[in-house]
Parts: sequence; C-alpha cells; structure tokens
Amino acid sequence: MRGAECLLRTLVANGVDTCFMNPGTSEMQFVSALDQVPAMRALLCLFEGVCSGAADGYARMLRRPAATLLHLGPGLGNGLANFHNARKAHSPIVSIVGQHTTQHLRFDAPLSADIEAFARTVSEHVRTVARAEDLGGDAAAAVAAACDPPGQVATLIVPADFSWSEAGPPGGLAPRARFAGPDRCLVREIASLVHRGGSVGLLLGGSTLLDRGLETAGRLAAATGVRVFASRYGARLACGGGRFAPLRLPYFPEAAASALAGLEHLVLVECNAPVSFFGYPGRPSSLVPEGCAVHMLAPAEADGAQALAALLEECGRGPGAHDPQPKGSPPELTSGVELTPDAVGRTLARFLPDDAIVSEELVSSGAAVLRHLEAAPHFDLLPVTGGSIGQALPVAVGAAVACPGRKVIALEADGSSMYTPQSLWTMARERLDVMIVILANRRYRILDIEMERTGGSAGPRANEMLDLRHPELDWVKLSEGMGVEATRANTTDEFLAQWTEAMKRPGPRLIEAVTA
Repeated sequence: MRGAECLLRTLVANGVDTCFMNPGTSEMQFVSALDQVPAMRALLCLFEGVCSGAADGYARMLRRPAATLLHLGPGLGNGLANFHNARKAHSPIVSIVGQHTTQHLRFDAPLSADIEAFARTVSEHVRTVARAEDLGGDAAAAVAAACDPPGQVATLIVPADFSWSEAGPPGGLAPRARFAGPDRCLVREIASLVHRGGSVGLLLGGSTLLDRGLETAGRLAAATGVRVFASRYGARLACGGGRFAPLRLPYFPEAAASALAGLEHLVLVECNAPVSFFGYPGRPSSLVPEGCAVHMLAPAEADGAQALAALLEECGRGPGAHDPQPKGSPPELTSGVELTPDAVGRTLARFLPDDAIVSEELVSSGAAVLRHLEAAPHFDLLPVTGGSIGQALPVAVGAAVACPGRKVIALEADGSSMYTPQSLWTMARERLDVMIVILANRRYRILDIEMERTGGSAGPRANEMLDLRHPELDWVKLSEGMGVEATRANTTDEFLAQWTEAMKRPGPRLIEAVTA
C-alpha cells in the first residue's frame, strides 16, 4: 500500500474521518488517495487559516479531531493564527503538513522552511516521518497525541516521496488516555474552605462549561453560597434555555476585577487564574483580588465536572437535579430606529432557533449583543479563545460540518471578518447551514477604546489606521461573489425582517448589519 493511502486509512480507522485542506504539489498523492478511501470527507478551503479554524470548531463541538492538510512551511505559516486559538481551546487536531522529497531538501528550494520550528509554536507533538514504513504508526501516534487530555494540535510532517512509496499496512488503533478523576484530598480541602463560611468563588473552564458541569455548579451555588464565574476564554459554553448561568468574566480588567472583588478564595476548575487580556499603564496584570488565595480543584487535563460532583457530595449535598433558572422574558424589540448592537442582540434573543451554535467574534460589540441572549432558547457559544483575529467564520464552518442538524450563527465584526472571508466560499460549496451577521461599524472600534486606555491619542494620521472607510467594505458584494446570498440592514426593522426571513430556510446566508 502506498504511503498516502496508508496515512488516510490509519486516520479513518482511528476516528479521524474529516479533513480541511489546502493542498499543494507535495500533497498530491494524499489528494489522489481520497478516491481509494471514500470514508474520509475532504473539504477544500481557500486559505489555510480557514482550515485550522474549521478544525478548531469541529473539535469544540465533537471533542474528537479532524485533520488539516497544508502545503509545506508557508502553508502551515498561514494557518498558525487559528492553530493558536485552537491550542488555547485545547482542541484535538491532527495537522498534516507536506514536505519536499527527502532528496530535494538539500537544495534549499524556494519553499524550503523549518516546518518543525513553525509547528512547535502551536503544537506539543511534532514528528517528521523518517521512513515510508513508519507512516501508519506515526499517524496513529499523532491521533493519540491530539486526543491526549485536555487536547492539542498534533503535527505530522510527511515528505512527498513517502506518500508515493510502499508503506505497508495501515497503523493500528491508537491508545486513548482518559481525563484524570478528582483528587480526593483537594476535594476535602476545598470543601473545608466552603464550610468555614468565607467568600469562595469557583472559576469554571473546559468541560465544566457544558451541561453536566453547569448543573453541578448551580447546585453548589444554591446549597453553599459559593460564587460561580465562567472563564471568558473557555472553548464552548452551554447557554440559555433556563440553564445555570455563571457570570462570564468581563473583557476589560476593571469590570473583571470588580466582579471578583471580595473573594477570599478562588477555586480554579479546568482553567488558569484570570489575567487581563493586555497590560495597561498603572494596572496589575492579575485579576485575582489582593489577599485572595488561589486553589486548583481540577487542572485542564482532569474531569472538572466529576471533580465538582465530588465537591458537592463532600459538602453534604446529594447528586439530585438542579432546579432550572427561570427563563427570562425576551427583551422588547425597538422599531424604526438606526441599527445598534443592542438592537441586534434583542432580535437574536427573541428569534434564535433552539439548539443553535453561536460562533462569536464581535470584539467591541460583543457585550451589547450577548447580554440579551440569556433569555434565548438553548444554544452553544463558541467564543474567542486565543485572541487571534479571524476565528468566527472558520469556526462556524467546522461547527456546521460537525453538527449538520443544528443552525450555526456566526457573529462577526467587519474588521475581523476580513481576515478569513474565504470561509464563505467553503460554506457555499458545502451548503452549510450557517447564518452570518457582519456588524459593520466601518472601523476598528475596539482600537478606539484601546488607544484611550493605553494613553494614546488619535490624531488625523493615527485615525486613518483605525478607519475602514475609503473605500467602504461591501459585504453584500463580497458574500455574493463567493456564492453566499446576502442583504444589508441599515435599520432595526430591516434587520428584523431579514433575520426572520433567513430563519425560514437553511443557509448559508449573510446579513451586513450597518451599526451605529
């Protein structure tokens, strides 16, 4: 069996049956082998950052890896930004990168690069295949590494000549490590803190932001009075539908520090201690209140939901069901006025489909939109994890591929959406059920805020670097040019009409919401 077919069959046998790809010459044998291995679904993306972001969205929803196929060092370089976000999300991904043939490497051809060095910036597991006969085993090892708790990007670099050489049979089934169970000593220690009656907070991340962890955290809060917070950068958060809703830490450090004020003990569950997104003049980087002790109940590689259940039991409470939070009334809709992020949020809260998936990267507008969605039906929120811009559209691609029966909503700003607009082409090609809302304020609005926070001033020349007019981006034309139907909304009434019409049929569909 040739190497490329061996690689594909090994991936499929190990449950990796989806590959987001942008191949080149060194990967043509992999592409050719797709006809011999129909179980592998291959999706073409027009930019490598879409490949890496889509694999991230896929992994967040299914907690198993997709593969990416990229062309040499520069191709991997183009995908690094969203691999960075995937690394912060602990998303399991198998990243396959083609390499020159072994005999060609010594000539330092134009596309030659240190691929391993590129890969190590986002991947703990990096392996270059040394012999064609090793392909099956190395591929299985990459899958195992990707799935190693809490999940990671595992990179496999494949010289082109090994893909067309004889490689033998596929690799075997990779062993899968399990998430660690609770540390009973830590559980008892933290339960004793709760019993003492001080001000104790839980900060949730990872799997504890899904239904099982939120249910238990809600019971703990009701039974013991602990304050429960959600990490702002968790990969996936179950929201709406009356679920227990921990306070998601705000973006700006003053608001986050205010939310945590008064805590004597902060207990971390599958996350790190909170820090400010950026450093600012005269402000501390840590958001932990002065004098507050920090405790780790469960690290990222542990089963935090199981640890919370053990803590609940140690606190003398059984595992019974948590009473759902009363579902709030949807906010009132405004009518006939200029469109604002607040008005967008009100519309979504009233008309969001049940069990939707929301991929969100609104930056400056996010708080105004998301605050209304607590009253929405159940949805999963896929927020920014690593801060690398251009995430929401590709993550929506991956989520739609992973969950074809669920409506995916991509909430993007006009500035950040220009990093990966090629996502629209893949949505159209694959007929993915994605509804895209581009909040277009014609500006890098968040940088207006950050300019002031860092003590700068936006004079005429500086202002040009924040302005997205001259020319204005036309998202209707951009979207239609890549095969996605699109409309523009300038008022609240127009947005409401376009949204409700779009919800009547599957996507993809885009609304450019021109916001004040």
